[in-house]
Amino acid sequence: MFTAILVAAFAVLPLVAGDDSCTRTYTVVENDFCDTISAANNVSTFQLAAVNPSINPGCTNLMPGQQLCLGTLGKDCTTVHVVQEGDTCNIITSNHGLNATMLVTNNPTINSECTNIYIGQVLCVANEVLAPEPPAGLSVPSPASGFGDTPASPVETIYNDPNAEVPFCDEM
Repeated sequence: MFTAILVAAFAVLPLVAGDDSCTRTYTVVENDFCDTISAANNVSTFQLAAVNPSINPGCTNLMPGQQLCLGTLGKDCTTVHVVQEGDTCNIITSNHGLNATMLVTNNPTINSECTNIYIGQVLCVANEVLAPEPPAGLSVPSPASGFGDTPASPVETIYNDPNAEVPFCDEM
């Protein structure tokens, strides 16, 4: 019994336990999903994934009681935009007084044409660089100089296309 409790305790320990740079935390509850956690706590989808490398790409390994870091010292974007139907990167940058480079710098999983944003995705829209370093192995596009007007797509569109670029971590 003790071993099972001990194993369970280690399973829900935050990856950032003892990391003094974590400035905000969140405790996972039943039926949580990464994008809903991000939206409710003003943290971008990318930031949540980057500061919690234990979250798998599908965001299917969250466990009730698990502690997540929401932001780190000096890299904690709390100015966010939840992507809605019809949003484009041009609309988002215009509405928040940003340029394309700042949007992509703080949300490095956005491709240079901005064709991979999706409804429900939480983007950092701060007008200063606040994105944490991308996890090792994540391919990050170069900052954009401008975007097309491709509207955000529903998540189902991404999953129905076997050739689609799958979003990072909890962006599904």
